[in-house]
Amino acid sequence: MEALLCKRLGDPTVDLSHESSPISISTSHPIPQLNFPTAIRVRVKATSLNYANYLQILGKYQEKLPLPFIPGSDYAGVVDGIGPNVTKFKIGDRVCSFAPAGSFAQFIVTEERDLFLVPDGCDLIGAAALPVAYGTSHVALVHRAKLVAGQVLLVLGAAGGVGLSAVQIGKACGAVVIAVARGSEKVQFLESLGVDHVIDTSKSSIIENAKSFLKARKLKGVDVIYDPVGGKLTKESLKLLNWGANILVIGFASGEVPVIPANIALVKNWTVHGLYWGSYKIHNPAVLEDSLKELLSWLARGLITTNISHTYRLSEANLAFDAIKERKAIGKVMIVLHDHNYTKSKI
Repeated sequence: MEALLCKRLGDPTVDLSHESSPISISTSHPIPQLNFPTAIRVRVKATSLNYANYLQILGKYQEKLPLPFIPGSDYAGVVDGIGPNVTKFKIGDRVCSFAPAGSFAQFIVTEERDLFLVPDGCDLIGAAALPVAYGTSHVALVHRAKLVAGQVLLVLGAAGGVGLSAVQIGKACGAVVIAVARGSEKVQFLESLGVDHVIDTSKSSIIENAKSFLKARKLKGVDVIYDPVGGKLTKESLKLLNWGANILVIGFASGEVPVIPANIALVKNWTVHGLYWGSYKIHNPAVLEDSLKELLSWLARGLITTNISHTYRLSEANLAFDAIKERKAIGKVMIVLHDHNYTKSKI
């Protein structure tokens, strides 16, 4: 089968034909076998590219995979083979799931309990974009911060994969959503989603802009901050928080880990939530299962949409990683396999 292999750590945006590229395409990688009774093999239709995948190949992610490895996490496709004890799925079922690694390939094998049926009417490429980004935001906002209607949600990096998912889930929960992004194209897209207020950091200060909006709406401040960015944006945003606010630490796309002053958190009764979505698989898998089932239901009902910004072939993986690195995407970057109607995406 065709698969993307990471044989050493390095920059995955380097051209695949260059000797310095840490990734390469194998066209004869062994097809994974059904080696346990509840195993299911999925023929992958599409797989999502997340910032974490980029960090893994750089060697900067919190979990280190032994080399060589096939990158990739969330995916969707069609059941290709089943073990003798599988009862919930049959060959031909449309499914989605996530894995620690391995989805940047034509086939992947997983446990029956880790698969989810994709509802009728849902596109497989859209479903492949759902688990990690939307799962992260759903667990953060619904399970951890317990966001409710009428609360004010501030989303940093709102045009990225997880940021855009947080915006949509915030609106689905009935929150007043303030989205922070950079550049007119991203701002216009967020406005088209019906976001309550969008701040363009290339044109104005978060603090003054947000305060003006809050005052006009007769709102005291921000109740929940969703932060996949870190750095200076976090420091500025803390000044907008209400007493009793929730701070969701999602990631550090800026490259700078922010300092959240404990003395102010004490005085203002803030709650700081670290959210590493993947660890729920080990420590509390039921939360992930319930979350993804609800998200698939929302997707089928049109309450959320997975905006696909860029799609690439497996052989164009370096271009896909570059879209992540350079923050070119508005929404999700996807690798599409087995698509005879494929047309080259924008870059």
